[in-house]
Amino acid sequence: MLFKLLACGSLAILCIGLVACQTVTPATGTPVLVKQVVSAQTLEVVEVSEPNATPRRVRLIGIDAPDLQQLPWGIEAQTQLKNWIGSQPVLLEFDQQTHDTYQRQLVYVWQDGKLLNEELVKAGLAIAISRSPNTQYDQRLADAQEWARLMGVGIWNPENPLRFTPAEFRQRNQ
Repeated sequence: MLFKLLACGSLAILCIGLVACQTVTPATGTPVLVKQVVSAQTLEVVEVSEPNATPRRVRLIGIDAPDLQQLPWGIEAQTQLKNWIGSQPVLLEFDQQTHDTYQRQLVYVWQDGKLLNEELVKAGLAIAISRSPNTQYDQRLADAQEWARLMGVGIWNPENPLRFTPAEFRQRNQ
């Protein structure tokens, strides 16, 4: 039993180290103000230079967050993203494909050197989803998900896990 505890503890420390030691990529991108956090994966934004412009929708790349009806996770993820962003500007970084089928811009969202897409996954509030050709941060997102899963946080909490992936939930509730 003691061996199992030590092995699990060592594995958790290794995973934490892997996530913590990742280099922070300095973000260069488009500075925007977030007017609304529609969900944990969709924002309405305006350029910092045009704060009164009509907001446009952007979707966070590489993640699939719980639907707002997936209680408590959808609302918790949305609320956490709102809290992280606050009223501060964020930077939008693009990958290969710039828009989805709903004409939302596909973006990585940075604030204070942190990739918020990754932070949501690491907090167990979103699932890492690779969608080619937008794969620039796939490994970071996969590592964050593995850490959240091993630590049992958020949707990975064994006492209250997410029962269906967001995609499965949407398909069941069409």
